[in-house]
Amino acid sequence: MSKEAHEAFVVFARQAQGYGVCIGCYVMMPDHLHLFAAFSFGSMSLSSWIKSLKNALSKSLRAQNVAAPHWQKGFFDHALRSKESYAAKWEYIRLNPVRAGLVKRPEEWPYQGQIHMLSGDSLDYRRS
Repeated sequence: MSKEAHEAFVVFARQAQGYGVCIGCYVMMPDHLHLFAAFSFGSMSLSSWIKSLKNALSKSLRAQNVAAPHWQKGFFDHALRSKESYAAKWEYIRLNPVRAGLVKRPEEWPYQGQIHMLSGDSLDYRRS
């Protein structure tokens, strides 16, 4: 993980709203990424968006002379259906850097954040 790859992710995630994708909280690990996303389906499929994300981050990694491959094929997604599920998943995700021994407390990990506010009460994204 690098500062440049993190910055590339933030730029991509902020631009995603124009494609009907709203990114909430995320944690970038050295070998994978966790994020919450709400989609306004119609303009782009989840698979297409993930492919675009991987391409954008790979471009940043290539610029840093990081050899490919950068990503596994495919991705894993999980639909959240309740506030409790959202909170439980976020707690698991934010502790990833601690479990990996990268930091002692989750807030010390520099490659995490929140792009937009997504609510556990309503995971439906409505473009405004």
